[in-house]
Amino acid sequence: MKVIIIDDDKASIDVLVNLLKTYEDINIVGTASTAIKGISLVKQEQPDLLFLDVEMPDMTGLDFLSNLNSITQKPCRVVIYTGHEKYVLPAFRGKAFDFLLKPASPEELKKIIHRFYVEDDSQSRQNVKDPDKLLLYVNALDFRVVNISDVGLFHYNREMRVWEVFVAGRKEPVYLKRSTNNETLLAMDSRFVQVSQRHIININYLIEVDEGLCRLYPPFDKIDDVKVGRVFRKQLTERFSTL
Repeated sequence: MKVIIIDDDKASIDVLVNLLKTYEDINIVGTASTAIKGISLVKQEQPDLLFLDVEMPDMTGLDFLSNLNSITQKPCRVVIYTGHEKYVLPAFRGKAFDFLLKPASPEELKKIIHRFYVEDDSQSRQNVKDPDKLLLYVNALDFRVVNISDVGLFHYNREMRVWEVFVAGRKEPVYLKRSTNNETLLAMDSRFVQVSQRHIININYLIEVDEGLCRLYPPFDKIDDVKVGRVFRKQLTERFSTL
């Protein structure tokens, strides 16, 4: 975790630095004695956690906090670091992550660091996509969740002018939203390979290519119009070892 401290009181910086050094995974990438220097440091280092004093000569910490989004390129949590309890409410109204009173207490700092990791882990979990699931938008509001292993192929329906997907367990294909294109489908999973302008197959269902037509494993064995185009034949055969 990258940490920056901005405070015009050197003694307060030193106290906090010594406390933070007890955490092996914390990297103090810089300190600044003025808000202006702090802005430059934050822009350069893009910290994960910022300890910020309120009463500084060139800018208040609360003003700094209100402009933080304009200088950071990723989420940065701010702990207001001050000796004045009167700033607690304004700090949280300014969307500070937490509040640490001077002189810094090891116990209070430990609570802040623990909370940071709990929330960071929770956010990371929310951002992790399930590699085995696929969410298919069928219109602006509705979607269907399917297993990628159950997707047999995608077919471009010229009459409807949309891609449709054939999924195991469903008799009829699912129409996808109009903004879906072949590049979007191919990027979703390495198992998907385009064999013609109108067809993208799940390569795990391919048995053979016979007279230019793909024969697929059940339950997609009744689909017999999947042709392999000359332009796409090479990229299909390159997916396999050859004997």
